[in-house]
Amino acid sequence: MAGGVPINVAPVQGGFLTGRALILPLSLIISLFFLWGFSYGLLDVLNKHFQTVLGVTKLESTGLQVMYFGGGYLLGSPVAAEVLKRKGYKVTILMGLTLYSLGAIFFWPVAHYSTPQNQKASFGGFLVCTWVIACGLATLETSANSYAVVIGDPALASARLQFCQSWNGVASFVGPLIASKAFFSGENANSLVNVQYVYLAVACAGAAVGVMFLVVKMPEVAEQTTRRGSVVDDSTVELAIGNDGQVIGSGPLYKQYNMIFGFCTQFCYVGAQVTCATFFINYATDASGYTSAEASQMLSYALITFTVGRFVATAIATVLEPNFMLMVYAAFAIALTAYVSNGTGTPGVAVLIVVFFFMAPMYPTIFTLGTANLGRHTRRGAGILVMGVSGGAVFPPIQGAVADHGGTKISYVVPTVGFVFVLAYAAFHWYSHGFHVLRVKGEKVIATSLEGGAVGGVIATTHYDEKRLSVAAVENVRRASIGDVTVKGATGGINHGGKAEDFRRGSIL
Repeated sequence: MAGGVPINVAPVQGGFLTGRALILPLSLIISLFFLWGFSYGLLDVLNKHFQTVLGVTKLESTGLQVMYFGGGYLLGSPVAAEVLKRKGYKVTILMGLTLYSLGAIFFWPVAHYSTPQNQKASFGGFLVCTWVIACGLATLETSANSYAVVIGDPALASARLQFCQSWNGVASFVGPLIASKAFFSGENANSLVNVQYVYLAVACAGAAVGVMFLVVKMPEVAEQTTRRGSVVDDSTVELAIGNDGQVIGSGPLYKQYNMIFGFCTQFCYVGAQVTCATFFINYATDASGYTSAEASQMLSYALITFTVGRFVATAIATVLEPNFMLMVYAAFAIALTAYVSNGTGTPGVAVLIVVFFFMAPMYPTIFTLGTANLGRHTRRGAGILVMGVSGGAVFPPIQGAVADHGGTKISYVVPTVGFVFVLAYAAFHWYSHGFHVLRVKGEKVIATSLEGGAVGGVIATTHYDEKRLSVAAVENVRRASIGDVTVKGATGGINHGGKAEDFRRGSIL
């Protein structure tokens, strides 16, 4: 794709950008977070709209989630990672924007030629469009998360990516607000006309952002550069001797049971999160008597609650141990979804909205716990944990089948099962790490790297817990780290306590 396109790339000088030089590239990256947040916000609204206009069942409508999470993340992400490795950030981002815009613009002919006689064929066309958009979004997420981390001061990497993610959250609830007016008001309730215009606008927005990336001189960070900028390399990992006298992560990958359990938990969590959102409008209309437009607005309120929940959880994480916090949040989610599966009316919808608050910190927390102490398997383990997002392609069809046969209300036992698995993992982790409730003071997290996340982009810390290492290993890893780099256990922010010259030698360039 990049063969005939002139790419303006400026190398990062001095390791990372600071001050005004950081504003423009960071603003461009924020635009990407906004684009995929908006697209995800529209996805759950389309489920209900296609049920009404195209006559598909609840189970059939979940094909959108299957194509989005299964097609995009399982197929698009590996391709994007290879392009990123070979061509760099700018080409990868332009590829993602191209796929995103093409998928959106294809909505126009599919909607335009949809008739009562070819409804099933039209829905198949929308599934293909959704898959193309999802591949574009997976490509953007693969590149944007990493770029937001490496482009600026490592000490502010966590705050920088959290700031970018906030725009993702804003866009995710703007989508349902617009859709409530465009898809469900007046004649549009039984028409696909406004679907054409909304997605044409989405395509134009993607193209406009693509033009900006094409003409702006975007600083580039090569793969070799980012490796040197990581906190610890493979040789340092080999020095990590645990209290049992064994090298941490020395066994084969299939024997890293914490990681495997973490993957299963991530799979169940993402499946539960997606099902809660996918059938939200159906729940509000079927079990509580709201109109589709009102239900769409309430979905936007739920997504606002999710965004607020992340900020609140960040503050709580400075006080509580993450495994204990995850256990408490999972217990609340189980109780609340159990009520939702039996409740009706406004109380049922209100409780479902509260569920989004307790889901908010689960993905990054599970990712952090599941990738801890993997040693030489850290990078592969992180990739496996990211693949857990494929649960979003499996759980919705199961819930759709239950909803078709038993009703939308009872179908919410499906996410309840997912949260039970999260609770089991959190409880086991809490038990195996000493039943700490308050965050252990003075404990440092070393040998750390920052990884991108899945749904909407989530920062996660891949680490060794210092309390799990022997004294000798701690000292060895510290010596091999960059400028005595440590990471704040609560926030993931990096402190570099070494001399400036030492830090420059180990920094990005």
